[in-house]
Amino acid sequence: MTEPLFEVNHLSIAFPEEVKGSRALTLHTVVDDISFSLEEGEILGIVGESGSGKSMTALAAMGLLSKDAQILGGDIRFDGHEILSMTEEAQSSIRGNDISMIFQEPMTSLNPVMKIGAQIGETLKLHTTLNKEEIHLKVLDTLTDVGLPDPEALCCKYPHELSGGMRQRVMIAQAMICEPKLLIADEPTTALDVLVQQQILDLLLDLHRRKNVALLFISHDLNVIKKLCDNVLVMYEGKIVERGEVRRVLEHPEHEYTKTLVASFPENAAGQPENSPALSLRHVNVYYQENQRTLFGKKEHRRVIKDLSLTVQEGEMFGIVGESGCGKSTLAKAIVGLNPDYDGEIVFSQDGKEVGTPRGFNHGAGSRAKEKAADQSLSSFYRPQMVFQDPFSSLNPVHKIGWIMTESLRVLGIKDKKEQRRRVEKMLTDVGLDASYYDRYPRELSGGQRQRVSIGTALLRDPKILVADEPVSALDVTIQSQILDLLLELHQKRRLTIVFISHDLNLVRHICSRVAVLYDGELVEMGDVEEVYRHPKHEYTQKLLEAAL
Repeated sequence: MTEPLFEVNHLSIAFPEEVKGSRALTLHTVVDDISFSLEEGEILGIVGESGSGKSMTALAAMGLLSKDAQILGGDIRFDGHEILSMTEEAQSSIRGNDISMIFQEPMTSLNPVMKIGAQIGETLKLHTTLNKEEIHLKVLDTLTDVGLPDPEALCCKYPHELSGGMRQRVMIAQAMICEPKLLIADEPTTALDVLVQQQILDLLLDLHRRKNVALLFISHDLNVIKKLCDNVLVMYEGKIVERGEVRRVLEHPEHEYTKTLVASFPENAAGQPENSPALSLRHVNVYYQENQRTLFGKKEHRRVIKDLSLTVQEGEMFGIVGESGCGKSTLAKAIVGLNPDYDGEIVFSQDGKEVGTPRGFNHGAGSRAKEKAADQSLSSFYRPQMVFQDPFSSLNPVHKIGWIMTESLRVLGIKDKKEQRRRVEKMLTDVGLDASYYDRYPRELSGGQRQRVSIGTALLRDPKILVADEPVSALDVTIQSQILDLLLELHQKRRLTIVFISHDLNLVRHICSRVAVLYDGELVEMGDVEEVYRHPKHEYTQKLLEAAL
């Protein structure tokens, strides 16, 4: 009987942790005596909530555990060789060549000061004898394989010049370029819209079939696991609590935690909106200022949103869907005033009366006096607030939660320290936390807790409109469900109008009453969610739904 390609035997990993109330250290076990194997050419999925140990297992296999991690026992074998006892040099010869990894967050994994072409080519320099021209051609081919347009131009760009979805595809290209025997994918499609997600999944399956590459696929998206994987492991609190053929485990779960995981999806709770507009967009064009300058020294403005008109009703949960780069986030930033580079009209209304507009460079206000008046009226309305996709990067890491949240109150002119603290602590309670979080730093919170803080910070200004830009895409499925339940509860209690931006069409169907479909900056379809999903009229909407459902 042949040995498995990849094997984990009784692996346990722990980290030192301070004992509360003292300076003594204890060991906190994050991976607890787990064992599994992966055959050559197999696709194995790992699911579980944040902190379950799934990513830690992958990092151990890559030799990328932090210095304070302690392996308490067990071993990891690849192709007959024990990895954990190897020298760093021996591990490096395998890492990126025979075993490669796709990480969840590309912006922290890609070198911000190195151009894309050089970053991807670096792996070939380390592991092959190809010359400079051959490396460049291979890089171009791989970028094309992962669905990135104009690879020649892309090679000359830096990571910050790309969208989140494009950066993720660059990282996948980097991982795949040496055609490894084992590819470990840690949430590789989390930040991608459904069409790009399907393209990446098809790409991974194609590589699997052509090269017989084995895939260890870590995800909180059960639909993706079901589409891609042969078998699945379910991890909870560092242990494997269930394993088996993917359809059997996900359709007929046996362990209580697996049952909870499968059931963690919100029921359709979209409230009926009132017949009064809260947000009106009239022939809006939104522009993005490119970093490169033109021949005459001026920065180039690219039109991202093109002649878009729509209305969101008061109290509505309104969905916006579309692939990466279609303009969803650009539109969101224009609505909340973070991108003034637009023309046309963006108008906010309350109780049937227009109350303000964000300031644009040419939005038809007519004069600077009118612009100032519009800004003043908008301030009294409390500007629409935004909840971002990544709660960690949107929270200042050097300040405690109380300071971060109090900033919203300082902007409103509330200067009394006791009143500030009272309001912040009440808001922490409202979003499902408690007053003790006031004195914690963002790094001390989980992803779900940080997102609750972000939502609470936005709500402290008492907005009538909340723009949620992919607010749960970076969270595992059980935490997703909790955050969505929170948004729905706040939506109903506060009569909040919520513009919910997502690439997850299933999610939008469950929580939104109407949906707008964007493609290449244009509104191609809009209507009641069920009508659009059951009878899509535009070819692009049809493709989106085919990829998602």
